[in-house]
Amino acid sequence: MFVKRVIIFANGDLPNSEKARALLHDDDFIIAADGGTRHVFALGRNPDIIIGDLDSLPANLEPSTLRQAQGDTINGEIIQFPKDKNETDLELAIQHALTLNPEQIIVLAALGGRLDQTLANIALISNAQHATRNMKLDDGIEEVIFCRAQTQVNGKRGDTVSLIPWQGEVTGIVTIGLKWPLQNEILYPHKTRGISNEMLNDAATIQIKSGLLLVIHRRIDK
Repeated sequence: MFVKRVIIFANGDLPNSEKARALLHDDDFIIAADGGTRHVFALGRNPDIIIGDLDSLPANLEPSTLRQAQGDTINGEIIQFPKDKNETDLELAIQHALTLNPEQIIVLAALGGRLDQTLANIALISNAQHATRNMKLDDGIEEVIFCRAQTQVNGKRGDTVSLIPWQGEVTGIVTIGLKWPLQNEILYPHKTRGISNEMLNDAATIQIKSGLLLVIHRRIDK
């Protein structure tokens, strides 16, 4: 089965359902990570897979109810794990998505809510084994990606772009299309110089020589 894009719904916040809906394509393969199932149904979609320990489902979507509905309203697969496990439901969902070998993986509703979960979700996509994957977190308002060599941010003039060194200093940073450019410079993890830059046009490019750079793009509310 060829899968172009996998959309994973986590159990975090979706601040704007319409902006989140605009991220979806008709042919997306949708994975719901446990409580993320509520977001899938709220947006009028059906998950292809529901995965996790199923302890965060809404009251009307208990595992037994899901299995009863699987033959008609739910067309996909339910993969249940024990509650005592080493991985979060989102990590399990990402692992499964990788087996589908998609061109892109987008994780929705992985930001906001519990800070520990948000940080862990960001850390998940920093995995070096995912370096060749087009993977990001997005909720329609903010998107989170990692730059390992070069990346492009697509948005609008006035959007905020923050550059945060991850796991150590990042060297040789060159930016194009940002209000305050960096020219072969270094950002340090204990400094805030890369926070709240602004896009000058509809696209900005970031290049680095070494390190791992967290890029957070916040879209203007227009």
